[in-house]
Amino acid sequence: MQTGQLNPVPRVLIWLYISLVLVFLYVPMIPPIIFSFAPGEVTEGRATLRWYAEMWNSPELNAAIGTTLELGIIVAVVTPILALLAAMAIRELKIPRLVLMLMLLPLFIPGISMGLATALFFRLLGLPSSLFTIAIVQILWALPFATLVVLTAMSTFDPVYLEAAYMSGANRLRSFLDVELPLIRSGVSGAATFSLILSFNETIRTSLVQGPENTVQTYIWSTYKQIGLSPTLYALMSLLILLSMVLVVIYLLAGVRGGRSANARATESPPQPRPLPASSPDSRIPPEKA
Repeated sequence: MQTGQLNPVPRVLIWLYISLVLVFLYVPMIPPIIFSFAPGEVTEGRATLRWYAEMWNSPELNAAIGTTLELGIIVAVVTPILALLAAMAIRELKIPRLVLMLMLLPLFIPGISMGLATALFFRLLGLPSSLFTIAIVQILWALPFATLVVLTAMSTFDPVYLEAAYMSGANRLRSFLDVELPLIRSGVSGAATFSLILSFNETIRTSLVQGPENTVQTYIWSTYKQIGLSPTLYALMSLLILLSMVLVVIYLLAGVRGGRSANARATESPPQPRPLPASSPDSRIPPEKA
């Protein structure tokens, strides 16, 4: 028997375990999708798209969708920048474990406790609940995940490229922009996509600082608490599930494409920074006499 290969029986058990986990994860998403096509009355007797159309007749939901899109754009733009700075701090400072622990600490604090603490902090500062406070809470929630994504991309970067850029006369900023950033671009874009998904799906912390604003998730929760589940909510939940899956697929495809391009660039010569601008001759120095 060759070493390093599993027997057929353990291999089958592993695939069976993976299949059970996948079933446990994804089967609960199927009933809302099925019920979203349910007829309004028993006499109709066939699937209908009526609830997907009626969903847009709610002014509250339309306002919540607009708020969710605004928050998603803000979180997707701001969080990767902060995550990139945090990842660079973890790499450059002499206490990387401490910085990483501080960045990941919010993940281990219960969401309700973190939301209440943040709401109290905003109240002490005199900040009213608004889109701004919701954006801060969602950025703080997405930042640890985005930092991990950027750190993963930076771990594949070879510092030799930066040394080559320094030897070519580039400063640290130009070396980062021209050499490192293009090679870790897939990680930054992945952090943006992941932050967008987290913003769309965040509920607990947002509900504690939302004030008069409503996101799609808080709208679903409040509607469920008031009137329970309905075909319209099923339709909205189905769209959110589909949107999340589409974003995940885009993230995976972008990661695969970015990894291939990075590997292709890595096999070539190290990337060179843009040439420094030539300095003009000093007019105070007289020309040499023939």
